[in-house]
Amino acid sequence: MVNIGARWKWSIAAVALLGLATATYFLKPVTGPPRNLALAGDAARGAYIIRLAGCGSCHTDHENSGAALSGGKPLTTPFGTFYPPNITPDKQTGIGNWTLAQFSDALSNGNSPRGNLYPVFPYNDLTLMSDQDVVDLYAAVMATPAIAHTTLPNRVIFPFNIRLLVSGWKNLFFSPHRYHDDPSHSASWNRGAYLANGLTHCVACHSPLNALGAVTSGKRFTGNSGGGPGGKAPPLTVLALLQDGYTRDSFAETLKTGLTPNAGKVGGEMGLVISDETSHWTDDDRKAVADYLLNLK
Repeated sequence: MVNIGARWKWSIAAVALLGLATATYFLKPVTGPPRNLALAGDAARGAYIIRLAGCGSCHTDHENSGAALSGGKPLTTPFGTFYPPNITPDKQTGIGNWTLAQFSDALSNGNSPRGNLYPVFPYNDLTLMSDQDVVDLYAAVMATPAIAHTTLPNRVIFPFNIRLLVSGWKNLFFSPHRYHDDPSHSASWNRGAYLANGLTHCVACHSPLNALGAVTSGKRFTGNSGGGPGGKAPPLTVLALLQDGYTRDSFAETLKTGLTPNAGKVGGEMGLVISDETSHWTDDDRKAVADYLLNLK
């Protein structure tokens, strides 16, 4: 007969080995393809990318007349309250000491020099950015005025306050990659797809989230009635947009002026997005997003 104590020892060893294998898998680093960071940065072009990416909306406390990019108002989520950091080139309170490689790592892989970034920062979408856009954005951010302003530390509930566990989230939900054009669609459609899914991260706000805060599989752009950091967001499916009376031109007009086809006016968080971001986009980019969303299957 096999000794009962020996059985327990083998069982404990098996459980320990399984736990170690699971931890090794879920805590392994998640990184995407390498970028070409030797490109010349264009700060003027990068200033437009700041508008496209909505950096000002999140990282500026408009309600309290905060300086641009010096830290935003609190974002309340089921996991706690996050305080968007100061991303001006101030060396003590901002990101003035960050290299281009570190900046790229944050956008592309969700890493800061101090470890994992919480996915409330939309690196899940920004990872799609082109190498040139990353380099230009860095040049623009580093060309902004350096503001000495310390933001409050995040108040995240246990166990999510353990940043190492974000590696598990990344292994489950994050697949860093770059956007590649779909040759079956027009240049405008592809530009809209790049913007809506990546740089402008419309998908992050206008999609439902699962219990761990990731976009629900198969539900992209179907709306977020439960609300997220940006509040509740309506669906952007073809059916929903057509039911609201949108055409390509009228959708582009809403992004420019905030006026809707039914003579309404967009307010709330989206109103701020329009005033601070989309109203400053080019007409071509507004129409590109409309082309994509109104032809999305």
